[in-house]
Amino acid sequence: MKKILFLLTLFILQLSFAQQNTEVYIFDISPSYSGMELLNARNVSNNEGYDNQPSFISNETLVFAGNNNGQTDISEYNLNSKIKTWVNQETEGGEYSPQKFPSSNDIAAVRLDKDGKQRLYKYDSETGKSSEIIEDLEVAYFAFYNDELILATVLADDKLDLVMINLTTKAVDTLFRNAGRTLQRIPKSDYMSYSLINDEGNLDIYMLEMNILGSYFVSELPIGIQDYVWINDTQILVGSGNKLYMYDTLGEPEWNHVASLEDYGIKNITRMAISPNGKKIALVVEEN
Repeated sequence: MKKILFLLTLFILQLSFAQQNTEVYIFDISPSYSGMELLNARNVSNNEGYDNQPSFISNETLVFAGNNNGQTDISEYNLNSKIKTWVNQETEGGEYSPQKFPSSNDIAAVRLDKDGKQRLYKYDSETGKSSEIIEDLEVAYFAFYNDELILATVLADDKLDLVMINLTTKAVDTLFRNAGRTLQRIPKSDYMSYSLINDEGNLDIYMLEMNILGSYFVSELPIGIQDYVWINDTQILVGSGNKLYMYDTLGEPEWNHVASLEDYGIKNITRMAISPNGKKIALVVEEN
């Protein structure tokens, strides 16, 4: 019970989006004998303060929550031009977890307002103007399945509930209690994934078949790890310290060390994102 209470407290503290000196790096992914090799490191945030929550909107463009002179705004980085721009018009709150709408160039993000409210907003790709997507819903984290369905976690009595949001009907259906923060659309599949706190206070990954809303257990995350990313439809990657570990759903049920970033002066890998073509990875890290 103490472990569960500690983990729940940790979630709430992280939901406050406390400013940390984190950076967003991009690497090229290359297969190797040990599993994978990360090459051509590039610090794309290169900024003091909180730079976090990356998401690829194309193979050439990444968005993330970036520190803009003390304000957290949506930053966009073009890998070809190496130019970083700010997407949204200035608001009184801070913008977090930016992601592209599946079939448009508009961006969705969680806004944390000064009054403590967290809401999901849409940001027009042409003007940067914002509009609330679901009124009065305290969204913490989210991921698109398509233009109609969003899998999200919402704040509920000092914990996270996993919900399905239908943007057409505006319905919000609660699926599970005590969820983790990482939500993913599994590449090239009809599945999404989420995590739940188990009886030992750790996190278990599940796959959610979107056609029937059937859930299937995948694996327990390594102790202390909250963030993961699907490299493809069978392989999952997590970071711990300056190392990366992989779980293959078609292989042995274990997490195998596949890469080390010690030589890059990187520590404390957390959030991750994979480009649509699977050739690049974005990592949130701290520098030595």
